[in-house]
Amino acid sequence: MSNTMKTVAIASAVAAAFVAQTTTVQAAAKEKCYGISLAGANDCAAGPGTTCAGSSTVDYQGNAWTLVDKGTCAEIELPAMADGTPREGSLEELDRDRPA
Repeated sequence: MSNTMKTVAIASAVAAAFVAQTTTVQAAAKEKCYGISLAGANDCAAGPGTTCAGSSTVDYQGNAWTLVDKGTCAEIELPAMADGTPREGSLEELDRDRPA
């Protein structure tokens, strides 16, 4: 194998390792936040009867999640519910705002 080919192979391996590490770090810096998505804007699995991304049918659906930066879920500002109760995101599924 020529020196040029060896250099290209090593550079490719280093680049692939860097991309894999960066992707892992980015994924670890995110978490699922339930009850913050608008209808049709969830990231995945919005409870029974839904499939995946974009399948929520109600704004702020409690069993639909979106990936957010780790540690920010409960701090996301959301409009209050119809009765004036504050609406917050959660790291666990919520019973509120589910489709009828």
